[in-house]
Amino acid sequence: MTGLTDKVKPQDEVTAKRIPITSLAGIFVILVCLSLVFVDGWRSWTARKTQLQEVDIATSNMARAIAQHADDTIKEADTALVGLVERVQTDGTSPLALARLHRLLALRVDELPQLNGLFVYDENGRWLTNSQPTTATNVNNADRDYFVYHRTHSNVGPYIGLPIQSRSTGSWILTISRRINHSDGSFAGVALATISIAYFNKYYESFDIGQHGAIGLALDSGVMLTRRPLLKDSIGKNISNSLLLEDVNKGKAGTTIIKSGQDGISRINSFRRLDQYPLFVSAALSESEVLQDWRADTYLHSAGVLILLIVLGLVGLNLVGQIKRRVDAEAEIVQTRDALEKLNQTLQKLSLQDGLTGLANRRHFDIALEKEFNRAMRNASSLALVMIDVDCFKQYNDIYGHAAGDECLRRLSQVVKSSQNRPGDIAARYGGEELSVLLPGTDVSGALLVAENIRVAIRNLAIEHTGNPAGIVTISAGVDAFVPIRDENMPLELIQSADTALYSAKTSGRDRVCQNVNFVHGRVPLYTGSPTGVAS
Repeated sequence: MTGLTDKVKPQDEVTAKRIPITSLAGIFVILVCLSLVFVDGWRSWTARKTQLQEVDIATSNMARAIAQHADDTIKEADTALVGLVERVQTDGTSPLALARLHRLLALRVDELPQLNGLFVYDENGRWLTNSQPTTATNVNNADRDYFVYHRTHSNVGPYIGLPIQSRSTGSWILTISRRINHSDGSFAGVALATISIAYFNKYYESFDIGQHGAIGLALDSGVMLTRRPLLKDSIGKNISNSLLLEDVNKGKAGTTIIKSGQDGISRINSFRRLDQYPLFVSAALSESEVLQDWRADTYLHSAGVLILLIVLGLVGLNLVGQIKRRVDAEAEIVQTRDALEKLNQTLQKLSLQDGLTGLANRRHFDIALEKEFNRAMRNASSLALVMIDVDCFKQYNDIYGHAAGDECLRRLSQVVKSSQNRPGDIAARYGGEELSVLLPGTDVSGALLVAENIRVAIRNLAIEHTGNPAGIVTISAGVDAFVPIRDENMPLELIQSADTALYSAKTSGRDRVCQNVNFVHGRVPLYTGSPTGVAS
């Protein structure tokens, strides 16, 4: 094997000198191109990240402003209701008191532009008074959501109801109401403030949200109060199953990218809950519009980088081509030598391999035995040998023919070859139907186990052999191992000892593995037991 390695070295050295020259040039060009792509990609990615961060801040500030506006708007209306409830519960609902209250309600509505109206209802839902010029006597709001809520709940705090269309004006309104109690705490009616949805929409129109941006105001329950742009089904739409509401339920404020369930546009959406009321607002900018300038800039830079890459690629190809032509010219000088070395390598390999079985041949075995024997002496390690012989193989050839005998040997050799579990193990055809396995660093017990595994595996092949008492092809094996001592042992001793063990296996009935326990030659036996199916 040393000769084989030495003769391969010249070709390997030529290859090592030839390939890296062109490869390094190509790698250099590729690295330059990749560096350009990486730098431009990193710049584009950083620009996109910065753009999104700026939009995140912008939408967050927008949501904060919208939430503050909604909070202030509702708070002013709710403050008016607090005074209204106190006056009704104190002054009562006499005609004179209601007349004074009517004037007060009209004055409050004039002072607060967001108010659409102020109303007072008795316990049956009839209008007692309101901020309108006249109070209708035939109107009953006992079926409204806010009235039903206060009638069935003793809570005197504010209640923000579902968006409704006003029966007095027909416009969409947001209702804020409080419960009015009798002196005994029983239900006496409802004080109601209505805010026009258009008031919020007018404020939302003051924000620049682009063509596909959106602003929304909704109850915490998921009912949409209003939206910009306002779609036909926006007001009162239930968005409780939307991704936006899932995020709202997780925290007071936040920003996320969501594909709208209303119009299918992907937006950078910032939301914020109101501090004092069960509502939340959302401010969103279209992701596509936000990244439009970044995208145009990226396309421009990418086009420039692409042109530069093409130029560098052409220059690099020309450079690599020149280097390759030079290398090819040098390679012609050694082409004949390479061919001869390759042929020599093939012949060397064939000279060390058995042509029939594919195992190492006798020459290869002898070289390996000498090498491993010397190594075992230097390292004071055990060297084991398994000698294998096919039982009644002459009869097999006589019965089935030599072609079948050759095929049989090939199959058995594959099993023996599979016992090479380490790089130093050698499976060889020792001669005729006799095979061997050299096991460096293995004691007798390990070698017996290997031999027994081979014997069982070959038996399991169940190759028919009527000339063998077992009816199938079997093998006998002899095993021995010892730590060779310099100037006291020779490689031939290991062969003779294993061969003696093989003879014992043959004479004691075949189809078994035997160990030679008598052939010691001054060495300490390494194995005294006998595994199942193994004869000592």
